[in-house]
Amino acid sequence: MDIGFIITIFLIGFIGSYISGMLGIGGSIIKYPMLLYIPPIFGLAAFSAHEVSGISAVQVFFATIGGVWAYRKGGYLNKTLIGYMGASILVGSFVGGFGSRLMSEGGINLVYGILALIAAVMMFVPKKGIDDIPLDQVKFNKWLAASLALIVGIGSGIVGAAGAFLLVPIMLVVLKIPTRMTIASSLAITFLSSIGATVGKITTGQVEILPSVIMIIASLIASPLGAMAGKKVNTKILQVVLAFLILATAIKIWMDIL
Repeated sequence: MDIGFIITIFLIGFIGSYISGMLGIGGSIIKYPMLLYIPPIFGLAAFSAHEVSGISAVQVFFATIGGVWAYRKGGYLNKTLIGYMGASILVGSFVGGFGSRLMSEGGINLVYGILALIAAVMMFVPKKGIDDIPLDQVKFNKWLAASLALIVGIGSGIVGAAGAFLLVPIMLVVLKIPTRMTIASSLAITFLSSIGATVGKITTGQVEILPSVIMIIASLIASPLGAMAGKKVNTKILQVVLAFLILATAIKIWMDIL
């Protein structure tokens, strides 16, 4: 790896992890297409879809640690929500991560495109009044949360994305969780999800070590910075940014698939 390649991978990791910490996602919704398309633009070595999903899975593990640490105070972490959804998504992501070795690159991209499209549609559903609920009075259907997390885990494990870009719309639209609690709790749930996806990718030899290390360093620096910024930004702005981010990624993936 030359210095240009190292800088490119670091910047991709830094930008993705900053947005990850700010919006409560693992960052693969951004880094997956960036890793896939940006290096070849600069004449650098291209990664395969399998390699990108493996690097993404490992990076998300560390990005979410940094984000959760930044949100640990203030009552934003809903432990019951994290417990139910985290346990389910951990099982699902391990199954998906291990099973992804049986899929073609086109198949992995198709799954990613479908997940991103569903998430984009959900983010544009009106979310009225959820941020008026006091954090200590939040209630939700525990078994619905666990069931949806299991489904998300299987799909996200396949693409190494940890699933937060789908978890966030589900928590906002279906479970009616306030925005900042959604962001903080989804980072913790995504951390649990990334364990299963990471183990599945590593045990099947889908992880490139050196690019992963560069991404990890970038994640540990940028994710806490993004989380601190997210605490100060208006919740409506956070929702709009995430919605357009997911929509743009979905459009790009489907353009390449079709």
